[in-house]
Amino acid sequence: MNTFPQRLQRAYQDQPDFVIVTLQQAGQTDQPITYRELIEGANGYARTYSELGIRPGEVVILILQHGLDLMYAFWGAVLHGAIPAIMPFLTEKLLPDRYRADLAALIAVTQPCAIVTYPDFEAEIRPALNADDSVRHVLLSTQVQIPSAPDFTSLEGMQRQPGDIVLLQHSSGTTGLQKGVALSHQAVFNQLDNLRAALHQDEHDIIVSWLPLYHDMGLIAGFLMPILAGNHLVLLSPFDWVRNPVRLMQAVALYCGTLTWLPNFAYYFCAQKIRDRQMTGVDLSSWRAVINCSEPVRADGHQAFLEKFAPFGFREDALAVSYAMAENVFAVTQAGIDSPLVIDEIDREGLQVERVARPCEDGRPSVRMVSCGRPVPNVELCVVDEHNQGVPERRIGEVAVRSNCMLNEYYHRPDATAQAMIPGGWYLTGDYGYLADGELYITGRKKDLIIVGGKNIYPQDLELLANEVSGVHRGRVSAFGVFDENKGTEDVVIVAQVDDEDETTRQRISDEIRQVVTRGSAVALRNVYIVGPGWMVKTSSGKNARLANREKYLKESGDSGS
Repeated sequence: MNTFPQRLQRAYQDQPDFVIVTLQQAGQTDQPITYRELIEGANGYARTYSELGIRPGEVVILILQHGLDLMYAFWGAVLHGAIPAIMPFLTEKLLPDRYRADLAALIAVTQPCAIVTYPDFEAEIRPALNADDSVRHVLLSTQVQIPSAPDFTSLEGMQRQPGDIVLLQHSSGTTGLQKGVALSHQAVFNQLDNLRAALHQDEHDIIVSWLPLYHDMGLIAGFLMPILAGNHLVLLSPFDWVRNPVRLMQAVALYCGTLTWLPNFAYYFCAQKIRDRQMTGVDLSSWRAVINCSEPVRADGHQAFLEKFAPFGFREDALAVSYAMAENVFAVTQAGIDSPLVIDEIDREGLQVERVARPCEDGRPSVRMVSCGRPVPNVELCVVDEHNQGVPERRIGEVAVRSNCMLNEYYHRPDATAQAMIPGGWYLTGDYGYLADGELYITGRKKDLIIVGGKNIYPQDLELLANEVSGVHRGRVSAFGVFDENKGTEDVVIVAQVDDEDETTRQRISDEIRQVVTRGSAVALRNVYIVGPGWMVKTSSGKNARLANREKYLKESGDSGS
């Protein structure tokens, strides 16, 4: 079975009454969904897509919250042969105007033929559309045909080929929405085979996930993998989890969950927010792997998680790590399944100055690096210099990946695709790291990308927002990340030049920057640092020197960073 529709057909014929998803939503009874119900619900959407004249190979944008409609709309597009792409849903923290601007940017590049959403959200979407853009339909969830038994012979998705694009994965960052990772049926199935071998996954595994489905970790590990592989998925809403993180632990205990993927910040968040009294009767001994990915991994977060939940059955050997990216469908490496996680303590000066991961000597400042493990089957790694030439072990360079589960392209972005690929079929990840004894360690990001709680934050977006505040010297704003040890994720700092020396005015500007950035990006700033003329560091070409501004800020502000 080499395409998604063929896999669904087999499931519908061979195990229609198997509960493939249990949907958990706050205040509601858990909802079991069988393969039959999932596929018949998807068929209602597929029939609607067909009646609207949506053609196989056209893109459909899904703007729906976690729930049945999102699942049915996604798999309905697959059955029809259309290409689904899930966009983040608008939250109260985002300005509607900003959200519409992001949607308009996505439409301009991706050229979707339709958007699927709720009736009460249509008013938010219409202003982002233009008469001459590609969107022919805004399909409302109330307009979809009722679930029905599919006639697989008439479904156009059954004619799709393994190498055809099956979905688009857009990152959660704003400018990142303009760069959709196009994945084929075959690439996804290859990744699932590779990951299954790395995890020793079998039919008895139960996946528990609260991860958002617009991000590759949630979409692949917490949605596609279990449904395509036939593993029971317990799916929580990310909004419910943030409000009450113990729900994850309770779900694992109730359904004997075995596999969960988490971003690094979630280890700290759970350890800090969940109270022992909430854990009464909760047994986590069924968890065989809780896999940390999407951010640089911190050993202290693992330790805090272990200390917090060991009394409730959580075992140290369940701590695992994966280096993952949408361009490889998902997992590149895996650690912690066959052996304990490896920690490499390296010399700080060697890392920061010499770009070498030298084992530390007694008494010298050091950095503890957690290994991301070895490549999963059918994936190759190398580390290259600025000339794309391989470097020796323990030399820091850019990580490059080659595999049988690579992206087809960045959708409608041949420029971005060409820039990311080098001869030999290698993909340049944009991450810095090194190899030691066959294990991969990630040291940082090549670009200025900031990751806050698993979300990609592009500094230029925040700078643009801050520049809109009256009194800010336009073009004299710098945004960067500063790691918070307690949270286990980065915080964002903005340095802004203000020419007015009046302290009351400066405080007003600082407050407005906080408000504008938080509302426009859902990012709460760690600090707004107001500076005068001449403070800001620029490159020789006049560009924003974010890393230099970060170092200057840390040095004179008293912010310890890490």
